[in-house]
Amino acid sequence: MDKTAFDFDKIINRRGTGSYKWDTPEDPDVIPMWVADMDFRTSPAIINALEERVRQGIFGYTYVGDDYYDAVVRCFREEHSLEIKREWFIYTSGVVPAVSAIIKAMTRPGDRIIVQTPAYNCFFSSIRNNDCILAPNPLTIDRDGSFHINFEELEKLAAQEDVRLLLLCNPHNPSGRCWTRAELERVGRICLDNGVFVISDEIHCELTFGGHHYTPFASLGDEFALNSATCISPSKAFNIAGLQIANILAPDAETRKRIDKAININEVCDVNPFGVAATIAAYNESKPWLEALKSYIWENYITLRETVRRDLPEYRLASLEATYLAWLDIRPSGMNSQTVADMLLKEEKVMLNPGTMYGPEGEGFIRINLACPRTLLTTATERLVRLLKAVKKEA
Repeated sequence: MDKTAFDFDKIINRRGTGSYKWDTPEDPDVIPMWVADMDFRTSPAIINALEERVRQGIFGYTYVGDDYYDAVVRCFREEHSLEIKREWFIYTSGVVPAVSAIIKAMTRPGDRIIVQTPAYNCFFSSIRNNDCILAPNPLTIDRDGSFHINFEELEKLAAQEDVRLLLLCNPHNPSGRCWTRAELERVGRICLDNGVFVISDEIHCELTFGGHHYTPFASLGDEFALNSATCISPSKAFNIAGLQIANILAPDAETRKRIDKAININEVCDVNPFGVAATIAAYNESKPWLEALKSYIWENYITLRETVRRDLPEYRLASLEATYLAWLDIRPSGMNSQTVADMLLKEEKVMLNPGTMYGPEGEGFIRINLACPRTLLTTATERLVRLLKAVKKEA
């Protein structure tokens, strides 16, 4: 299929549709650039599959059949060089419930969980709600705005007796890093040597750019796979988060048994028919759409990067290797990230995420959602530049 057949420039009015992203701000002039939700229609193949499912008109309890498993297995084998066995699967309603269930299964109250921070904000609530304690492993940042794991500190943390688990974000949200195989192997070895179990959240795995390639943690080798559980979903890459479907891949049988029990305790063991149909269509029929989407998002990133370099040369945009979330260092403004976010919303009508949502290490940064038509991105960026320039003049 011709990639030009997909119109990512089209602005779709989402206000008044029950959109969390668009209906949260009360002011109709606000451009929402915050929650990780794309403003593009999903793949035509997914829409067709859902329309066909709707025409049946019966929406009872869902049986997950071979076609579902075959689609996931084939995609990860061909696209990501990971051979998934059928028995590894535990399906559930989302990656966040999956992470919470795995924490429940693999820890005891009071255990500490390592997270590379800044990190996806729901990690913190999943840890807290399971009566565990966050053990931050802050990322370092180089002159080019690229983030790196502090392995020396990771080794120290992993060696502590009450540290039971590492919650890995692969690729990483919000920094945009796509961890290399060497980095993941070093993480895995440290965890193995210290008896630390790994949860790998790989929800952004399809969204990589600039020659960077996603490496599934479970593909590193049997010893790493057996000491881990991986969470995957088509929800981010194909813009179907509202259909609520995800998979846990747990290669170790005893681990899988414990996780399955936790999934049932949490009562998130059922999925809906639309999530199943969409997953099959996403993995079997939507690659051309995905490739066109990635090209468009990358061009959006380049647009933002060039604007920052031209108009805000003292500011630094993190290198984007994966996800559709840009991470901008706004420390030259002299203001904290919450203040900048509040001013942008009030004065310029742009809604984005302050870095402190992602932990104390996010202070001095803001997160910008790039998955929108370019005209919206350009307008929002103009407003951002205007605000930051005004702040500089007042300083």
